[in-house]
Amino acid sequence: MTRYSTLKLLLLLATATAIPATLARDWKALEEDDLHDRSNPAVGILQEPEEALSVLAPDSAGNKVNWVEAIRQGQIKPRASLYGDNPVRQHDTDVVMKNTLDLPFVLFPHKAHNEWMSCEMCHETLFRSVRDGNAISMERILEGEFCGVCHGAVSFPLTECNRCHSVLRDAVPASISGAVVPKE
Repeated sequence: MTRYSTLKLLLLLATATAIPATLARDWKALEEDDLHDRSNPAVGILQEPEEALSVLAPDSAGNKVNWVEAIRQGQIKPRASLYGDNPVRQHDTDVVMKNTLDLPFVLFPHKAHNEWMSCEMCHETLFRSVRDGNAISMERILEGEFCGVCHGAVSFPLTECNRCHSVLRDAVPASISGAVVPKE
């Protein structure tokens, strides 16, 4: 089986065997999460995940927080850049990506992303601002490139296929590929 076939099979299995989403939010204590060093006294001064996250907009995946909704509800106000000096530009356009094998096309919503960060956080380092100018693939995303820099790390996990692969193939004109789609 080729790497392409294996990756395709894994994506299909992840989609087909997905456990129904629940909003059960059961965070492990820091001393029990197998991520933090229990012997480090600093663990005792950190805020427990349940205390910090339970007050934020719920989600069914990852760390059980819908971060975009938390921003929109005013629950959090992230800095636009690592240094806090780049203003956020509201860019309310979507990009449709059709290089998805036989899966539904990907819809990339700029607005949900630039509510978090300035354009410079991704352009021109992670993504080139050129139509069809990025060789994006699930293999590269799973290796931590492109979308995988955040998704699977600090944003919703890559097992939530339908959040990105959300556009039915017959719903998009053939002329649209890697193109910015203005809002109506």
